[in-house]
Amino acid sequence: MLLRFSVTNHLSLRDRQELSMVASTLDDATTGLIACSHVPGSSLLPSVVIYGTNASGKSNLVDAIRWAQSAIRRSHSGREPNEAIPRTPFVLDTESQDAPTRIEFDFVAGNIRYHYGFEANDEAFVAEWLYSFPNNKRLMLFEREGMTFRFGRSLKGHNHIISELTRPNSLFLSAAAQNRHEGLATIHRYFQSIQIDLEQSVNPQSLADRLAGRNQDERIIQFLSEVGTGIVGYQVHEQEIDERSVKIQEGIRAVFKSQFGLSVPSLEPLRTRRSIKLTHRARAAENAMLEFTQESMGTQRLLALLVSVFRALDGGTPLVVDELDASLHTRACEMLFELFASKSANPNGAQLIATTHDTNLLNARSLRRDQVWFTEKDREGTTHIYPLTEFRTRKSDNLARGYLQGRYGAIPFSGRAADLVPVT
Repeated sequence: MLLRFSVTNHLSLRDRQELSMVASTLDDATTGLIACSHVPGSSLLPSVVIYGTNASGKSNLVDAIRWAQSAIRRSHSGREPNEAIPRTPFVLDTESQDAPTRIEFDFVAGNIRYHYGFEANDEAFVAEWLYSFPNNKRLMLFEREGMTFRFGRSLKGHNHIISELTRPNSLFLSAAAQNRHEGLATIHRYFQSIQIDLEQSVNPQSLADRLAGRNQDERIIQFLSEVGTGIVGYQVHEQEIDERSVKIQEGIRAVFKSQFGLSVPSLEPLRTRRSIKLTHRARAAENAMLEFTQESMGTQRLLALLVSVFRALDGGTPLVVDELDASLHTRACEMLFELFASKSANPNGAQLIATTHDTNLLNARSLRRDQVWFTEKDREGTTHIYPLTEFRTRKSDNLARGYLQGRYGAIPFSGRAADLVPVT
């Protein structure tokens, strides 16, 4: 479970910005809140929704989580020894370009609260730290300054050996995962479990691979039925790939091996290709089956999202979605938030973080006021993230109307389009 995430100096997020999943003291309904003994006197939010005008920085916050996860998972195994760190600091002032990017996570994994973070410049990770909080008291597991490491007594494992294997451009946590550090396995699994959905279009082959080998999830079918798609089932089919296509794949693999000296397992020639067919209710006795590509963009995206949603709900893990409302009806989005707010659907404490432009969701029954956040840029092009709870509101307020009237900021040009003067 995620408690807080903060980022400094990433894209438009120049100054430290924090997103909190800790519930406030509002007297809103508490039925959807996640109990957490690691947050004394409070609970965790099952979801948050983030609003803001175009280019205000909503997607940059999501990208910061994605970039941090990628560094944790791949900085040791997926980077050359002298390769630069692919970061994107704030570019509208020279000081920020030279300053480090800083990432921090507060989370619960294996029923223990942790605080993990790191700082990076273009060449190296200049700092990294991990603390646990047994009995709500901070305990240092490791700290890193440059290539100097300190380890706490409670972190068992080959700490010093792995620190010697850690490169300046790789995280110790990433190196520890590659070298099977059992004491940090729970931490690494937590970051692996975070799902991040940045795609508004769906790759049919990738989705078919995700669905392959799993029994048909009746929860997905029920959801699709309730939003009126007419879908009553789905199937994943496999078909053999023709020999010409196999030879093309073999040629690509040979080029990688000869030009780069790489033998890439993922480029092993595929002999079969998977596809998805969806069963629709029909007037005739037998239902009709349609290819996935024949479905609307909204149905395609909803099916892909539902696979991620139920994976998160089953595992009690975070799901981060950019532009949730893209191609989706308001009611479908509301139902997704309802799933995370349901004790029966979400018994393991999964969380949804989503950006959107759909103002109708502000009046959704399953969302508390402290689950609403905004992003807004100042005159210097810097993004600021803030919650609705910074404003005085009442449970009876029409939040959607208040937002569109500009009461909470984070809205675009509020004049009339007809008043915009054309260029002559």
